[in-house]
Amino acid sequence: MSTKGSYISRTSGIGIKDKLGYAFGDLASCLVFGLTQSVLNKYYTDVLEISVLHVLIMTVIARIWDAINDPIWGRIIDRAGRKADGRYRRWIKYFSLPVALAAVLMFLDVRGFASTGKLVWIYATYILFGMLYTCINIPYGSMAQVITSDDKERSSLSVFRSIGSTFGAMPAMVLASICYVTVDGAKRMDYTRVFIGACVIAVLAVVFYLLCYRWTKERVISDPAPKQKGQSGKVVKTLLKSRPFLAVSLASMLFLAAQMFGQGYNTYLFDHFFHKPGLTMLPTVFQYLPVAVVMFFATKLGNKFGRREVCSLGVLIAAAFYLILFVLALFGVVNVWLYLLANLMAGIGTAFLFLLVWVLATDAIDYNKVNYGLNDEATSYAFYTFMRKLGQTVATILINVPLLRIGYNGSQLKTEALSDSALKTMYNDSVMIPAVLFLLVWVLLRFVYPLSKKRVTELQVQKERLFGKE
Repeated sequence: MSTKGSYISRTSGIGIKDKLGYAFGDLASCLVFGLTQSVLNKYYTDVLEISVLHVLIMTVIARIWDAINDPIWGRIIDRAGRKADGRYRRWIKYFSLPVALAAVLMFLDVRGFASTGKLVWIYATYILFGMLYTCINIPYGSMAQVITSDDKERSSLSVFRSIGSTFGAMPAMVLASICYVTVDGAKRMDYTRVFIGACVIAVLAVVFYLLCYRWTKERVISDPAPKQKGQSGKVVKTLLKSRPFLAVSLASMLFLAAQMFGQGYNTYLFDHFFHKPGLTMLPTVFQYLPVAVVMFFATKLGNKFGRREVCSLGVLIAAAFYLILFVLALFGVVNVWLYLLANLMAGIGTAFLFLLVWVLATDAIDYNKVNYGLNDEATSYAFYTFMRKLGQTVATILINVPLLRIGYNGSQLKTEALSDSALKTMYNDSVMIPAVLFLLVWVLLRFVYPLSKKRVTELQVQKERLFGKE
């Protein structure tokens, strides 16, 4: 097929440059997003001394706004016409610097502000970051549909994207581990270290966003969606009745919530329960280490046994190891290295879903295209992104409600320690919450998401018959 501008004639056969470029996009996003996962909550409660309740309220308000903002932006992307650099890539170039600046703004020093001023600042900057992140994340996610039309190559892109997010999450976790100084014999989060770290991470994000823009190509020509009144509502209604899309969106939401809960709650657990804040990053490192091995055969196993099948089994294994930690705690067996070992084993199980979740979503979008004629990729991805943002909200709630329950107060803890019962509750929550979340993900993938290996094969045949090889 012939194309215009920078478009190329083949719609498959992508090379390593495309894969690395696509990986760099999520690496960049996870660099700045990791700050909100691993550092921001404790920065709010311990450095700015914002109450846990206010952090909860702020997150809920941000998600209410996202419910309005995300579909609007997805619709804008769907209606946008093609240019020389594609329909989706150009947005990464436009918003790379604004997203990075917004990430830094969240960490500007407002400790001298009055309580109301602090709240206004954190609300404004947190919501601004979420909006700008949406502006770059929706077109980025939609790119997988147009980089290649080949199902196996899209699966490969999903793996590379997940590899990028693995490396992207690490710097924030390192920052969460090294941002402490000793004050009056106790370890306290230091503002200067946090701010410098946030600035370095933001600069790196811009670099990798621009590499993503330069190293990827849009091969599949995707026409803009028609400007029809009420189309956004029609698309959302279709998505809500699509069993595969709804199931993978809910599963992805809960999976992200489990990941984010661990990364955020461990900053408190390792500080107050294990008294080893310098090891805060290790649970996440141990969970991501298996990805470095599994990535070499995740796609092959997914193609051989079915992506749904291997992902659901993996999260069930992860849930089992967290439940083992809870049972051992009932008998007084609690140890930081045992905790880390369980995280490593759970990481082996979750690595498959972590690497293949994006292609599960792509399969669901293909299902909607074949069965409902839905060709609004960006709007669909906006809905999917919003569901993942809900996962962030769920994680924030699951971090802060237990903290409220034990009476956590960042200012008070400068002079007082948590009680033994509060610490015991903190540990139990740290293992039971991810166990329950992973069990729910297993149920959704195993019993609700219908795209088994056989059904995906049939789906690709139907798609090619209806639309050709695009």
